[in-house]
Amino acid sequence: MKIRRYAGVTTFIVAGALALTACSGGSSGSNDEPSDAAGEATTGIVSVNGTEPQNPLTPGMTNEVGGGLAVKNIFSGLVYYDSEGASHNEMAESIESEDNQHWTITIQDGWTFSDGTPVTAESYVKAWKYTALLSNGQNQQYFFHDFAGWSDTEDSEIAVEAVDEHTFTVELIAPSADFQLWLGYSAFMPMPDVFFENPDIYSDAPVGNGPYVVDSWEHENVISLRPNPDYKGPRTPKNGGIDIVIYTDENTAYNDLLSDNLDIITNVPSSAFATFEDDLGDRAINQPAAVVQVVQVPEWREEFQGEAGKLRRQAISQAIDREQVTETVFGGTRTPATDFTSPVIDGYSDDIPGAEVLQFDAEEAKRLWDEAEAMDPLGADYTLEIASNADSDHQTWVDAVCNQVRNALDIGCEFYPYPTFDEFLNARDDASVPGIFRGGWQADWPSMSNFLGPVYGTGAGSNDAQYSNPAFDEKLKEAGQAATPDEATALYKEAQQILFEDLPGIPLWYNNATAGYAETVGNVEFGWDSDPILYEVTKSE
Repeated sequence: MKIRRYAGVTTFIVAGALALTACSGGSSGSNDEPSDAAGEATTGIVSVNGTEPQNPLTPGMTNEVGGGLAVKNIFSGLVYYDSEGASHNEMAESIESEDNQHWTITIQDGWTFSDGTPVTAESYVKAWKYTALLSNGQNQQYFFHDFAGWSDTEDSEIAVEAVDEHTFTVELIAPSADFQLWLGYSAFMPMPDVFFENPDIYSDAPVGNGPYVVDSWEHENVISLRPNPDYKGPRTPKNGGIDIVIYTDENTAYNDLLSDNLDIITNVPSSAFATFEDDLGDRAINQPAAVVQVVQVPEWREEFQGEAGKLRRQAISQAIDREQVTETVFGGTRTPATDFTSPVIDGYSDDIPGAEVLQFDAEEAKRLWDEAEAMDPLGADYTLEIASNADSDHQTWVDAVCNQVRNALDIGCEFYPYPTFDEFLNARDDASVPGIFRGGWQADWPSMSNFLGPVYGTGAGSNDAQYSNPAFDEKLKEAGQAATPDEATALYKEAQQILFEDLPGIPLWYNNATAGYAETVGNVEFGWDSDPILYEVTKSE
């Protein structure tokens, strides 16, 4: 998911069980948690910081964190992920296949949407076919491209069919033993009939089937979620509800946390990196997460096209001293990137051929830039602009990176701010961003493939730089159909070699989950994907 997060012809799932290899479970909460006993339900409303969602809160459209935290709590899918990334059945009674290509899925009886209508097999079939249909323009369309019947050029129906009220079948283009792992991601959640009758309702009053219902949505202010009394799954809320409070400044959110006016902060601002662990003590969260930060290089920008464009991409990358930025700006809460995935994901490697382009070398960076200038001059007045939203804490590191670029390449470099996250996303999506731009990826499920296909596959919903390389697409397809996880990992490394040659994005660093919570709440845990597990949080009235 785009931070992130965030249609094509590639395959993006490893054939074989992939699991996290280095993820801590996070904090389990303080000993003085405000509940009568561990695990008992409490009635307080838990507040957590957020940003205004870019889109209506639907599984088919929401692929960024502004809406993602709400969607995962107001919808339930066939499976869900625990704090370490393992999947467990939620609505699914069974998910079965004899060949890993033809699947039969049975859902549990008795589930309803928050409008009282039943969740049936058809609720999944209609939702998946709607999201996959080209003309519906859904951001999550790409995640269905491994289904038989998929087309990225014309409207067509994927091979998903209801057998009876509780059973439906799925046919994939090719076998994938990891199909079950996909199914905890929001793109695969069901939708009620009211959505197909009146999609506009999701702009203010979404109807879901998850542990919480939307009580109210005051845009630019707060999304209020309250426990769903009809929820039948294992994610039963242990609090009286969640208020996702919209902030335009992370420093304000942090100060509210310190004064107990906010219960949970999902991202500590850089201004507090040196102090937050002292400020919060055992309520500070600093743990590995499946998140990578990059700057995306738009394919539509002429200065980054052709051979000269490749040289400029390499020059910018080698002008960045990642070690210095992660230490001085982030206080060691980030790790310099050595690939396009994450160290907490099985198969990660720090020695992929081509990765040397991520190593700081100011002299080599200048040589590459000058070589590009000799081919295709931009002139002495050229200024590189790095765009991002100004309502989050990004200018500090952009300024630091720009200072390094100016010194190494002898060109201008400036932060290009958009006032809000959704304005930034809209400018990115309509290709009006004036230079390169911040990008990040928070994994949807724990696999290498999820860091590659959705972000760099041709036509993928989160391929914001509009990158396309048939050789990369084919390598992903081979990896998705590999016989063993080891074979798949080797092919994903080969796919990354292609990315290092083209640099459609320039990896910067891996994020830790740097977060925290107030003394007002207990049983706070952050998961493998850096999100708080909100239904577990306890708070007294």
